[in-house]
Amino acid sequence: MDENHQPLPEARQPLVRRTLAEWRTLAILGGPILIAQVAQMANGVIDTVMAGHASAQDLAAVGIGSSLWMPLFLFFMGMLGALQPIISGYNGARQHSKIMPATWQGIYIAAGGTVLMALLLTNVHPVLAMLKMDTETASITQGYLNAFAWGIPALLLMNALRGLTDGLGHTRVIMAFSVLSTLINLPLNYIFIYGKLGLPAMGGVGCGWATSLSNGTAAIALLIYLNRSRTFRQFHLLADWVKPNWQGIRYILGIGVPIGFTIFVEASMFSVIALFLAPLGPVIVAGHQIALNVVSLLFMLPLSIGMALTLRVSFLVGAQAPDTARLISRSSLILASAVALIFATLLFVFSAQIAALYTGDQAVRDVTIRLLAFAAMFQVADVIQVTCISALRGYKDTRIPMFIMLFSFWGVGLPLGYVLTFTDLLWPALGAAGFWVGLTAGLTSASVLLGWRLFRYQPGNEDTGDQNNQPSTQAGSATS
Repeated sequence: MDENHQPLPEARQPLVRRTLAEWRTLAILGGPILIAQVAQMANGVIDTVMAGHASAQDLAAVGIGSSLWMPLFLFFMGMLGALQPIISGYNGARQHSKIMPATWQGIYIAAGGTVLMALLLTNVHPVLAMLKMDTETASITQGYLNAFAWGIPALLLMNALRGLTDGLGHTRVIMAFSVLSTLINLPLNYIFIYGKLGLPAMGGVGCGWATSLSNGTAAIALLIYLNRSRTFRQFHLLADWVKPNWQGIRYILGIGVPIGFTIFVEASMFSVIALFLAPLGPVIVAGHQIALNVVSLLFMLPLSIGMALTLRVSFLVGAQAPDTARLISRSSLILASAVALIFATLLFVFSAQIAALYTGDQAVRDVTIRLLAFAAMFQVADVIQVTCISALRGYKDTRIPMFIMLFSFWGVGLPLGYVLTFTDLLWPALGAAGFWVGLTAGLTSASVLLGWRLFRYQPGNEDTGDQNNQPSTQAGSATS
């Protein structure tokens, strides 16, 4: 058994002891995931800060370029995220001969995503024209995206290989290489943006090259590690190569596309809110962005717990331990809610201090403090929805949750937020706070409907013959 998936708690053990044992396993799996997520966020912070010191136009170009590639990346990241529960399920069921074929089909999906994402990002001239950007900023933005596009193969390859490493319970692997990428990105940004070591100063375009090179280096290092590591010696990436198999690809896409679309829907809603708030002035927009950044940082912990929960549930389902899978799915709601209550308290008590860390402008602080109060109120609903949808992904149930999220965010949250922000139909216009009330309503809707889905869900045969016609590999005799 791999080191991060603990033995199944015996049914004879007291319920509390079994629950605590499962929570400990979540912590072991989720801790490295949290560090990896923070490292990935740090790359964006580094790019923003260093581009901002080059010029305002470079900062604007990197910000706009990031807002264009990030939703696409999140979609493909979610789509490839289907590999984690699939491989974890195979690991739990001891169906090791299916692990490398699934991994290779994921790599083929990543290759297709690379072509599509690169074509879109290197041809954004119509979008930039619609935004009516000045010529120089538009040129920097396109240059940044052109440079960034060279790193897309490495970026998506790492996400495909994450299905293998995380799926086998070794979440520290991607943590290590995510941190490596961040550590490489920092000096490369310095060299390319400001023109060091005899190179010309590239400004915002240099951010794109630094990101591509850091991603490429991390991906190559990961491939070398997987080839030489004793842990992964039983899974031979090159020796166990298999041809593209449409049945296997379709199985992964059937689970992964709803995940990617769900993440895209959520991310795009926040972008739309920012656009709607723009006419209210820079003070409102700045306060909103600060509050959103704080919430995003706090969300990394429940998100990491959720990703670990997906791995654990899929492992237990594969190991034919449905009672334990049900136990960890439901008891995790208690753990996540406790985390949310702590965060809500911190936001209420320290909102002024948090706002002061971001800005010295008192008007912006006042807006931020008000919005953080609303952010505190939706913490519980937010963590419940991400916990429920993560558990359902462990069961490979992704389509109905996708529709639930679409309804909750775009059918409830966004329309209600718009009405409360700009009209007096339900209440005197609340300004930016209206959208945060809408977010609270949308998240509450999602948490209730996803909770109902989780408690009513009856898992069947999760592996629907996706890889059954594919050849076995040498890894089939390995034990975990």
